[in-house]
Amino acid sequence: MTTTSVPSDIAIAQGATLRPITDVAADLGLTPDDIDQYGKFKAKLPLELATRPPRGKLVLVTAISPTPSGEGKSTVSVGLAQALRRIGTNAVLAIREPSLGPVFGVKGGAAGGGYSQVLPMEDINLHFTGDFHAISSAHSLLSAMMDNSLQQGNPTGLDPRRITWPRTIDMNDRALRKAIIGLGGPAEGVPREERWVIIPASEIMAILALASDLEDLQERLGRIIVGSTAGANRQPVRARDLKATGAMTLLLKDALRPNLVQTLEGGPALVHAGPFGNIAHGCNSLVATRAALALGDVVITEAGFGSDLGAEKFFDIKCRAGGLRPQAAVVVATIRSLKMQGGVPKNALTTENLEALKLGLPHLQHHVRNVQQFGVPVVVAVNRFLSDTPAEIAMVTEYAEHIGVRVAYTNVWAEGGAGGEELAREVLALLEGGVADFAPIYDVSLPIRSKAEMIARKVYGADGVDFTPAAGRQIDYLESIGMGETPVCMAKTQYSLTDDATRLGTPKGFRITVNEVWGSAGAGFVVCKTGDIMTMPGLSKVPAAEGMSVSRDGVIEGLS
Repeated sequence: MTTTSVPSDIAIAQGATLRPITDVAADLGLTPDDIDQYGKFKAKLPLELATRPPRGKLVLVTAISPTPSGEGKSTVSVGLAQALRRIGTNAVLAIREPSLGPVFGVKGGAAGGGYSQVLPMEDINLHFTGDFHAISSAHSLLSAMMDNSLQQGNPTGLDPRRITWPRTIDMNDRALRKAIIGLGGPAEGVPREERWVIIPASEIMAILALASDLEDLQERLGRIIVGSTAGANRQPVRARDLKATGAMTLLLKDALRPNLVQTLEGGPALVHAGPFGNIAHGCNSLVATRAALALGDVVITEAGFGSDLGAEKFFDIKCRAGGLRPQAAVVVATIRSLKMQGGVPKNALTTENLEALKLGLPHLQHHVRNVQQFGVPVVVAVNRFLSDTPAEIAMVTEYAEHIGVRVAYTNVWAEGGAGGEELAREVLALLEGGVADFAPIYDVSLPIRSKAEMIARKVYGADGVDFTPAAGRQIDYLESIGMGETPVCMAKTQYSLTDDATRLGTPKGFRITVNEVWGSAGAGFVVCKTGDIMTMPGLSKVPAAEGMSVSRDGVIEGLS
């Protein structure tokens, strides 16, 4: 695999001949009357599809911990769906929508890559069908109504010092992490501290991704906790107390419906919702997954970042909430990334280094075992690069055999579905080999501290969890208001199994520190924030946005 033999992602996308979305829908047994078209190549699907009995088998694509060398999880997800269709399987892809923050920040785009993309690539990476804007509007409406309630006599008794509801924007903007609002006198609002989160970290994004229908969406929105009253016996103040629920639902009613687009090879793809995997649960929407399971024989979905984040949350949060039964999983890795996990610097990854690869392979095993402990069988997908040597390939193959897991080498970036047929056959072999014995790894009735401890020990390999005094008080409060028996969503760096982004490989003898805890009552889980993870990213020194433009004839340039 080379970067010179394949055109840029945007060049490939702009050169593709797209099928009318009505033809893509027809592949799923849907008529033009069943969909609402957004132009020629995008459509909204009816929510009714998510209520149909499932017929398909669900396959999760996850990965080892990400490194700057790249693993290609989204690209493999698209390529696998394309490969399955090439060999005669009615496969449907179900993945998340990109956020503008990473698009203009480091990534430059998030619709797959090379010849394994979802299309129309520019639309999906930018405004798409307006789902993110609807979430931003609903979130902002609640913020505005909350501050207006403070201004208009504060009938709910909300303590301005105990507000937990932030504002949101779909952009990396570090200047908004902490701010003061309401300055300028009595007519300008109540002065108070404020913070912003990026939309994929908004609780409304999590709610949209987990809601089962419009009624459930409205009920979840009403449960949102914006803060609490003053005094020792403080009580939560919720969105329903501010009478904001109906208007928020109105803004989100179309955004709740899954989006139908297509892969580069014309297969159906449901691209919907986009919570981050490091600070939220990192999965596409439940309604999109259910709709895909009703329409396809095999459904390929992904979860954000490595198995320690997105996959754990997919299994413990999304599958639990939606009654999903995943049948198989793919763990994506590259030999380059495994060498980096073994200590090789980024500038030396193209040189054969069997010793470093040997040191990095236990990291792969850790992620494989993470998935297996949920009762789901695994195949390892190795994204091949031109720099991979026969000796390195042999070492990975032998290691996979040693730990008793299937391995397939893919080239879906350069070859599309044709480069993923080996992986597709391995996945089908897993699906035909028997029924997975899926189960979450903890009981939600356990105390919050115990659930966080189980995740840290079983998934990260930690010796335990330390809770700061502030986090301890927050846990006690959440359990006192009835949020103790909910799943736990760990907010942790994606770059390490620990809460220290610099510790690569498979560290031992470490503990996880939880420094903040809050309740996402509408989403139905408690968030435990670890290390220095942030809910509002900042732009890099040279953001991808600097290389983007529109030509005189209106052609977008610079997306990737």
